[in-house]
Amino acid sequence: MVPHKPKRLNPKDVIGLISPASSPDEYLRVERGVKYLESLGYRVKVGNNVGKGYGYLAGTDQERLDDLHSMFKDKTVKAIFTLRGGYGAFRMLDKINYNLIKNNPKIFVGYSEITALQMAFLEKAGLITFAGPMVAVDFYQEISSFTNEMFWASITSNKKIGKLTYPEDQKPSCLVKGIASGRIIGGNLAVFTALLGTPYFPNLTGKILMIEDIGELPYRIDRMLNQLRLSGAFNKVKGVIIGRFVDCHEYDPNKKTLTLGEVIEHYISSLKKPSIYTFPHGHIKDFVTIPFGIRVNLNAAKGIVEFTESAVK
Repeated sequence: MVPHKPKRLNPKDVIGLISPASSPDEYLRVERGVKYLESLGYRVKVGNNVGKGYGYLAGTDQERLDDLHSMFKDKTVKAIFTLRGGYGAFRMLDKINYNLIKNNPKIFVGYSEITALQMAFLEKAGLITFAGPMVAVDFYQEISSFTNEMFWASITSNKKIGKLTYPEDQKPSCLVKGIASGRIIGGNLAVFTALLGTPYFPNLTGKILMIEDIGELPYRIDRMLNQLRLSGAFNKVKGVIIGRFVDCHEYDPNKKTLTLGEVIEHYISSLKKPSIYTFPHGHIKDFVTIPFGIRVNLNAAKGIVEFTESAVK
């Protein structure tokens, strides 16, 4: 399926807020996020079920699904921002009306657990989505100028994004030299690999795969990368971008372990496909917004990533 670009966000447009996974730790974060978005001149519509809780979920599956569907149905809403990740998006995948999403393409933003929705939307509805800041995680407090500027440029301009600039001293390292081009897909590694074997796992053929994660021990990263290897997923991609793996090391000095670097080296370098490491995307302060589904060029030797088209129309 050829990806569809949503329309760009314009001044005074309405941004819808939903919690399709877990609920923010406190509602104050939502209020502060709303205030920030309104300070930029946008109007904000908060989902009817935002603020509810059901164990580790932001309300029941039906409540979270209702908010998702209502935001895509609402013609006044031009973009949908998620409040946070956590867990729960997976539970809705077989209940979503993908024709509704396909017929009402909108800017959809989030990362981490939201990867499940983003890959499903791309596979089932062809929608380009944005791995970018979340309201109750990034916008409720002062956000870095790097993250902020790139994000808003990505969703408000229909000009080619072009060659990426990086925060100071954050140029990616080369794992395997080479040049590759393709559409970028991926997201949080744990979420992405959990989609394997389902109808919502994206077609990897000819793609550039980007992965990141947080709080996973090296042996768990090992297991997930090996799962991708055994599934044949790595054989289909043209290149790999390794984002930031935050707090992914063994804290107990008495436990035997491989380092995160050794695990990644074992699986990625053996692919002999253009690959870079420590790309600034993931659970970090200064991060690149990634529009999943757009075309990119990767020059691994030089650490260059270029988005060769716009993400919105």
